[in-house]
Amino acid sequence: MTEPYDAVSVIRTKRDHGRIPDAQIDWVIDAYTRGAVADEQMSALAMAILLNGMAPDELARWTEAMIATGERLDLSGVRLPTTDKHSTGGVGDKITLPLAPLVASLGAAVPQLSGRGLGHTGGTLDKLEAIPGWRANLTNSEFLDQLNSVGAVVCAAGDGLAPADRKLYALRDVTGTVEAIPLIASSIMSKKIAEGSSALVLDVKVGSGAFMKNLADARELAETMVALGTAAGTHTVALLTDMDTPLGRTAGNALEVRESLEVLAGGGPADVVELTVALASEMLAGVGITDVDPAAALADGRAMDTWRRMIAAQGGDPDADLPVAREKHLVAAPATGVLTRLDAYAVGVAAWRLGAGRARKEDAVSAGAGVVLLAKPGEQVTEGQPLFELHADDAGRFDRAIEALDGAVDIGAAGAHTATPLVLGRVTAQR
Repeated sequence: MTEPYDAVSVIRTKRDHGRIPDAQIDWVIDAYTRGAVADEQMSALAMAILLNGMAPDELARWTEAMIATGERLDLSGVRLPTTDKHSTGGVGDKITLPLAPLVASLGAAVPQLSGRGLGHTGGTLDKLEAIPGWRANLTNSEFLDQLNSVGAVVCAAGDGLAPADRKLYALRDVTGTVEAIPLIASSIMSKKIAEGSSALVLDVKVGSGAFMKNLADARELAETMVALGTAAGTHTVALLTDMDTPLGRTAGNALEVRESLEVLAGGGPADVVELTVALASEMLAGVGITDVDPAAALADGRAMDTWRRMIAAQGGDPDADLPVAREKHLVAAPATGVLTRLDAYAVGVAAWRLGAGRARKEDAVSAGAGVVLLAKPGEQVTEGQPLFELHADDAGRFDRAIEALDGAVDIGAAGAHTATPLVLGRVTAQR
């Protein structure tokens, strides 16, 4: 087949700060997915985008073209209004686990397509796979049936959603273009828009354990994604949330499931509860449900009931014992005082090295491995008291995890700690 355009012309346009015409955007995404545009050519285009950016309408067209390479889920047969959440990833971020059943228990349907962890950030599917029998892969009909019967589904995205993104993401990973905000935004939003929810809430993490290290970059990403969702007809808002400190008191798969169950039982760490309730309120408001109290649904057991049905519907046993690592090791506080800093990235790397995460997509993870945080910033500690509890199936992993935690904490005098708000900002569509 004779191609209507050539990749070099598209590259030159963006290299020279131009706007790629719509027809050429449609063509280059489709041709790259088909293999008619070579990796080295798309690499050059991705670098030009990183350096020179994209106009809002140009990026919206790019995102639409990525969606068009695959299928769109048709949620018109779902009897409840559909609302979804996406997190840009962090350490101890188990929020999807209590959030999806909580929102479903209050009258919305949550079609949550999630991913696996890579590097220091954990993956929702890895956490749920710690539950005996639970399966991540559902057919489209199973997915839709569960949305109608339970109201919440957390599962793996099928290969049919935005296949261009899978190919382009792998390329960005090896060409130094992962950080391009237009490409991050279109990667996330092409899949989320293709999911077909009528409302979407974005949890954009900021800090050491997040992809975006500073508030300005996080806000730019949030604004870009909110604009893309809005342009596609999806009610989209974003919360900017702190990720300098891990969420909750655990990082690891089964450990985080246990903590999520505490939240669903009306307890759990205050920060996990706060963010779960904040995101639930945004998700529900996005589909017009504003006369409910998410905190009450955690306290009275409604959300737990939905959780149990959601897990059972995907083959899991909600009453089964969760895996426990074979080995434990305690790391002591180096001084007496108030914990003023607990670095999320260091904790994430430690959990990864203990076996909770993976360096490559094909690596296996340990369900029981991870880190328990025995103190959080603002709390008093005494020299020698346990600060971290490390869990691993192989005691040989402890040394490198301890190495990752070296320098992860600061301990100061009483009154030295200033609490950072968990929610740092909110981004809505520009009028």
